[in-house]
Amino acid sequence: MAGLTEWGNKLYTGERSVPVIARRKLWYLIAAIAILVAATVPWLRGGFVLGIDFTGGSQFTVEQVTAGEGGIDQSVATDAVLSVAPEAGPRVAVLGDSAVRVQTEQLTDDVSAQVSGALAEAYDVPRDSVSSSFIGASWGQDITLSALRGLGIFLVVATVFMAIYFRTWKMSIAAMASLVHDLILTVGVYGVLGFEITPAAVIGFLTILGYSLYDTVVVFDKIRENTTEDDGDQRNRTFAESVNLAVNQTLVRSINTAVVGALPVAAILVVGAFVLGAETLIDIALSLFVGTLVGTYSTIFIAAPTYTLLREKDEDVVKQTARILESRAAAA
Repeated sequence: MAGLTEWGNKLYTGERSVPVIARRKLWYLIAAIAILVAATVPWLRGGFVLGIDFTGGSQFTVEQVTAGEGGIDQSVATDAVLSVAPEAGPRVAVLGDSAVRVQTEQLTDDVSAQVSGALAEAYDVPRDSVSSSFIGASWGQDITLSALRGLGIFLVVATVFMAIYFRTWKMSIAAMASLVHDLILTVGVYGVLGFEITPAAVIGFLTILGYSLYDTVVVFDKIRENTTEDDGDQRNRTFAESVNLAVNQTLVRSINTAVVGALPVAAILVVGAFVLGAETLIDIALSLFVGTLVGTYSTIFIAAPTYTLLREKDEDVVKQTARILESRAAAA
């Protein structure tokens, strides 16, 4: 801990420096590769796995299931459904220690009744231990539109807020680039791993965008302070060097915030997946965990370098950089 504190102090004073801005092409390359993987792998797998709330369909819940030595056998439910509806496409999940959830394509009332009976017989439970529900395609479409509308509103409000708060649209654009990067990669993880995207996962996506925006505002506040603290000839750092110093000064704080945020979410993810078998906890915890890590990375390696890129052609920045480089050349 003492070593981390000493390292952080050296970063803050500028005694040591991580060349974040100078190596921005490397960070952009890493981001481009990650985005390419996040976009292509789900497509190669046949697309994202959307929950029943988005696609519509039938759902069955089997209670009072007796688990064997290896836990509840999910293949029993799959075989039972396919024996009645071969094209139902069942997706089975274990809920806790004694329940099974089965989601299928849209089934008629008669077929649903047969599936319920087959599940009850397969797991040797009373018929009333199997409940069924149905979500129509129009409901799924409404949920999808609501999720996209919520995302759009968030991005618009965040863009306006950043532009007003920092009095420059360039910081706002850089922050939005970071948020889009976070969203693509977090959703991409679901597609790459084949996890189902549910309303709980969407809530997690929106939540991590808020976290990423908060972290970006903190770093940008320091950037604004470093790039405006001196006037004219008193300034001895180029614009890029001032931005890099700001990133270094907030680096340890960003790492600590990410660790503190990710650890409890990781605990929820582990408990939800391996102890409780709670699908909702897994859905939201995975998006929060991945988003926290990705959001911390993007604030440092995407948002700050992008802001520098947007400002480096500004007349005042060009003049300042030229003056400082000439002064250093003359001093040498």
